[in-house]
Amino acid sequence: MSDKEALAYVIGLAIGDGNLSNPNGRAVRLRITCDTKYPNLIKNAVSGIRQILPKNKVSLVTRNDKCLDVSCYSNKWENLLGWKAKLGSKYLQQVTVPTWIFESKKYEIYCLKGLFETDGSVYSDRGYLTVNFVNIIKPLTIQVQKMVIDLGFSSNTQVFKQEFRKDKYTLRISKNASAFINLVGINKT
Repeated sequence: MSDKEALAYVIGLAIGDGNLSNPNGRAVRLRITCDTKYPNLIKNAVSGIRQILPKNKVSLVTRNDKCLDVSCYSNKWENLLGWKAKLGSKYLQQVTVPTWIFESKKYEIYCLKGLFETDGSVYSDRGYLTVNFVNIIKPLTIQVQKMVIDLGFSSNTQVFKQEFRKDKYTLRISKNASAFINLVGINKT
């Protein structure tokens, strides 16, 4: 994997289950929260970050018996990811995929891999393999759908309106889901 492909993957992971903070006022911290039942996802997150920032320490910080944070400090994170530590949640900042990722299908594939391995699911629906991507940022959902279409697949999007919560967008791939999984390389296990 090239450095830019690794960055596209880490961007997908960070947009999905990551957050930025600046707890010490000196360096920005990226934390990607992972369920411990997905050791390959944890290993791939660590590997991707190490490839991007080989001189920086990458730590695994246990949160409880079932999850941990892949953590790395760097003042490069805000520029690499495209959002800021001190401007609020990803929702408030309406975080989206950086435009350079759309320059290459390979970058799109790696970004989708990160997005689907964090905010996605693979399951059987009435005997058919299905892939979902769920989030609360509408522009991000539109971008994910564009990348799916760029790769030759179709999807549909549903909006779940919630009275006391943010609307939830579910992008669903049911036709040729197996081919999509194989192309993107979705594998959390």
